[in-house]
Amino acid sequence: MASDVVGYSRLIRTDEDGTLAALKSLRTDLIGPKIAEHHGRIVKLMGDGLLAEFPSVVEAVRAATEWQQAIADRNAGVPKGQRIEFRVGINLGDVAIDGEDIYGDGVNVAARLESLAEPGGVYVSGAVHDQVRDRLGLRFEDLGKQHVKNIDRPVRVWRWLRNAAATGPKAVPMERPLPDRPSMVVLPFNNMSRDADQEYFSDGITEDIITDLSKISGLFVIARNSAFVYKGKAFSVPQVCGELGVKFALEGSIRKAGNRVRVTAQLINGLSGGHVWAERYDRELTDIFEVQDDITQQIVTALKVTLSEAEKPRIAEAGTKDVDAHDLFLRGRELLNRVKKDREMFDQATVCFRQAIALDPDYAAPHAGLGMAYVLDYQNHWSGAPETSLDQAEGFASEAIDKDDQDPFTHFVVSLVAMFRRDYQRWADETDRALALNPNFASALNMRGVLHIYTGEPGLAIPFIERAMRLDPVVQQQYLHFLGTAHFVAGDYENAAALFRDRIAVNPTTDLSRAFLASALGHLGKLDEAREVWRELMEVNPRYSPVEHIGRLPFRDPADAEKFTDGLLKASLTE
Repeated sequence: MASDVVGYSRLIRTDEDGTLAALKSLRTDLIGPKIAEHHGRIVKLMGDGLLAEFPSVVEAVRAATEWQQAIADRNAGVPKGQRIEFRVGINLGDVAIDGEDIYGDGVNVAARLESLAEPGGVYVSGAVHDQVRDRLGLRFEDLGKQHVKNIDRPVRVWRWLRNAAATGPKAVPMERPLPDRPSMVVLPFNNMSRDADQEYFSDGITEDIITDLSKISGLFVIARNSAFVYKGKAFSVPQVCGELGVKFALEGSIRKAGNRVRVTAQLINGLSGGHVWAERYDRELTDIFEVQDDITQQIVTALKVTLSEAEKPRIAEAGTKDVDAHDLFLRGRELLNRVKKDREMFDQATVCFRQAIALDPDYAAPHAGLGMAYVLDYQNHWSGAPETSLDQAEGFASEAIDKDDQDPFTHFVVSLVAMFRRDYQRWADETDRALALNPNFASALNMRGVLHIYTGEPGLAIPFIERAMRLDPVVQQQYLHFLGTAHFVAGDYENAAALFRDRIAVNPTTDLSRAFLASALGHLGKLDEAREVWRELMEVNPRYSPVEHIGRLPFRDPADAEKFTDGLLKASLTE
């Protein structure tokens, strides 16, 4: 934020002492407190001007418009030539840090916007307007792209309309009832670095914070997959909270440059749009673990959540003090998170994890990452030796548990290995352990439900899978299939068919759900529909074999597996 006094030289010539006293009073009594109230910092004063920075665009615009309105009210009875009026420019952009000072292109644009503004005005850049347009109940006028001094590109400018009727943030109805405890989503932190290759770092820190908060039983935390649906999209916090059915949202930005990192974070009430807490951290990169821990602790305090004695050490444990090992782990994990997983991803991820282990052999997370990579290799046959992949996955996961048995993801990886080996007791033990360490672990909840499906207890499966879907409400295609399978095994073929159709709608290339749908329709006597679904299945996967398929599924009771083939037989779809 850049601001100065309009006509300052004229005011000084007319009444130097009175102007200086009035300006000092305004800064001390109004402008300074207003900036502090909205979590900003005055970087420097420059005669009649000032430069300030904020951890949140929303707070910067609030501070400017509130103080401009207050000064306008004060000036109502003052002759026009004697009024002290400010103009303000606000920009969202990259800055360079030099001690307590900031400079760079982001600052220059703010200064140029301020020079364009009229007395009492607030001008903002297009980037600022995109962030605040649906959140503050303020109206802005689009002045188009403007060419300004010393900026080599035109700047999109918006003018605050002070006297225009405010529409207020749009109320977004909750699509789901709020949970019975404080609920939140951690939105992907913006990468403010000049290097787009640093996306893995901002995404990785976001995921670390999600994981830390998810370990707290007193919080309800939306899963990573659903939170990251909003990455790179324009949205309002009330809209996101309404869609996900949570009350709070954490958003922020990360700028990594050399051995320095700047993190801003703000916790927002999605019902009111108000800020609950905000902070900015300028630290050495080696302090990133302390920053993550502080953010978690501040949220716990702001939401008045009580930590159990077991939770306190878990959320403060970083796993390593080697930032390079952590960086390599983040790179590897980002590769595993990709929608498209292939041999190239597998090779790159395993290299990152092995390099992280070389730097810190006691760091559990990359061992667990290798375990997950080899589980995926077992499923997809990437390495050329998938028959040994389960052994490797179990070995790496066991090493991770030896180093840190408090990591829920590690126990989840072991539960996957146990599933493929049909070791039902270990499958149960490891998912229970993962959920004890992370009660918001959607994938582990789903795995516990899947276990009940394959051990012949579908009624017990349904609540687990539905809880997973509530935590991960946007990305539901896998959950829909397993929920359909639970109803199928329970003999509820109508509901099973509806769920399989829902899964096909979100994943049109699935052969698995089509096969189960065809079987369910066979049980229901809807033979023509079953044959049409089978025809679609053959188009999707001409090599599909129901015998091979059912042989891979870990049903403990053969009678449950026979329900699948019996439905196909009723529709004359297999011999």
